[in-house]
Amino acid sequence: MQLAENLSRLGTETAFEVLARAAQLEAEGKDIINLGIGQPDFKTPDHIVEAAVKALRDGHHGYTPGNGILPLREAVAADLEGRHGVEVNPDHVVIVPGGKVTMFFSILIFGEAGAEIMYPDPGFPIYRSMIDYSGATAVPIPLREENEFAFSAEEVLANITDRTRLIILNSPANPTGGAVPKVEFDTLVAGLEAHPEVVVLSDEIYSQMLYEGREHTSLLNYESMRGRTIMLDGWSKTYAMTGWRLGFAVWPEALVEHATRLCINCHSCVNAPTQHAGIAALTGPQDAARAMVAAFDERRRVIVPALNQLPGITCVDPGGAFYVFPNITGTRMSAHELQDKLLVEAGVATVAGTSFGEFGEGYIRFSYANSVENIERAIERFAAFLREL
Repeated sequence: MQLAENLSRLGTETAFEVLARAAQLEAEGKDIINLGIGQPDFKTPDHIVEAAVKALRDGHHGYTPGNGILPLREAVAADLEGRHGVEVNPDHVVIVPGGKVTMFFSILIFGEAGAEIMYPDPGFPIYRSMIDYSGATAVPIPLREENEFAFSAEEVLANITDRTRLIILNSPANPTGGAVPKVEFDTLVAGLEAHPEVVVLSDEIYSQMLYEGREHTSLLNYESMRGRTIMLDGWSKTYAMTGWRLGFAVWPEALVEHATRLCINCHSCVNAPTQHAGIAALTGPQDAARAMVAAFDERRRVIVPALNQLPGITCVDPGGAFYVFPNITGTRMSAHELQDKLLVEAGVATVAGTSFGEFGEGYIRFSYANSVENIERAIERFAAFLREL
């Protein structure tokens, strides 16, 4: 078979490979504590599930508009106005089957040979994978431990060239848990006035998972950015709906039609009952979502000090999401070596920092979307493993 050349540039998401390997070891009888996969360990709240069941029983079995049903887009707009204090036109909202689709479409729209796209490193691996696939040049935005894994606005601005088409930002972030201070966004937005042709994809999927009194900064809050910001969010993390595959983006008016056409060409539309579940999630009680974040906060306060007590390990306290990204250089092992040894020898699934970019070497990602009991057991195993070295 003669395959397209660009397939060779397509990467993957290592967390799923670790998940599969962990499942295989479990099938062989090994006890595995999974702190690798990035999904809430909670069930979708009952009222959301019931809304989907009701939609099926009410006959919502057919196609829907490519950009999503209007009641859901209106619910998204109302939710964003309530959370961010910014008015959003429902016609600028595009419903998609998961957040990755917005990344995919954004990079396809702007990525081609000769173009440059900036992305966070360490960052969600699909950013780099899709940039390479598009043929554009991937330009990393280094996220450094000494800055608590926040980007430097001055550094981002200094690396913009006449070929820069798109800048990808993610706060709170995967894999680091870093939350970017508002002052960095202020500086970046002010500097981007000199680059009106550059568009920003703002991945805000963890926007409702912040700790220690931090408040989320959305690029939609900046009037000057609304005409060139693609804001990505969704239901997967906030409402424990990863398997439902439901996300949304707010697109600039000039790009809405392009995004909608990509939807129609790619997946036609998002399945109808899931969209009705999305309405229930946004308009119904938020108690379960708040309780889940409170549980993550409790786990964060367990895992960070526990990691900092281990020899050769230091860990920055994450500002958001449900990940920690400890520095492992004191173990004298590479990130992938430690990932593999922890899984096979200690029965703890993690993800190597290099799975998220070259600046991830010397780090490893733990997801604390697991019980306090399992986190404590995993740390005990990690400690025992380090003592054996």
